[in-house]
Amino acid sequence: MKLSAPITAFVLAATLAGCATTTAYQAKAPNASQGFVDTKLEDNRYRISFAGNTVTSRETVETYLLYRAAELTLAQGFETFLVVDRHTDSKTRILDVPDHWGGGYGGWRPDWSFYYGFDFGWDPYWGDPRLGFGRHREAMRVEKFEASAEILMVKGTKDPADPKAFDARSVMTNLGPKVVRPKP
Repeated sequence: MKLSAPITAFVLAATLAGCATTTAYQAKAPNASQGFVDTKLEDNRYRISFAGNTVTSRETVETYLLYRAAELTLAQGFETFLVVDRHTDSKTRILDVPDHWGGGYGGWRPDWSFYYGFDFGWDPYWGDPRLGFGRHREAMRVEKFEASAEILMVKGTKDPADPKAFDARSVMTNLGPKVVRPKP
C-alpha cells in the first residue's frame, strides 16, 4: 500500500528530530561549528567564544561562555576575571518546508474541510495552491547563537563595586550544575 511510505517517512523524521540535543560543553573540534575556543591575547587576557547548534538556547550559550571564562581563569592561576567586551550573535535562517505529502499517490491526499472534517480523499486539483489542506509551504525559523567575550584575569578577590568583575570559583559553583558535558 502506498500510504505506508509517507507514514514511515514521517515516523523516521520525528525520530531523528527527537535525537537533536543542545551543544555539549566542550572545545570546538578543528572542523566543527560548535563548542568553545580560547585565544590568548596577552599573559592575562583572552578572547573566548562559544557556539551552539540550532537547538541550543541563547541562555545556554552565554552560560557556557561565562563558565569557560571562570574555568580558564582558575587554570591560569588567577582568581578573578573582568569581562572587558562581550556580545552574542544570532544567525537566523528561514527554511522553506514543502508540503509533507507531496504531489504523488495519484491525487490521493489528506484533506480538511469545514463541513466534512478530516478525510483522505482524491483531489484532481492537487497543484492548486488556493484549495484545501496540504497545498501550502511553511517557513521554519532556525536560529544559532554564538557568544564571545574578551576577559582580563587578575589575582586576588574581585572588587564588589565593579559590575564587570567575576569571582571565578563562584561562577563555576553557580553555573556548574547547568553545564552538560559530552557523553563518553
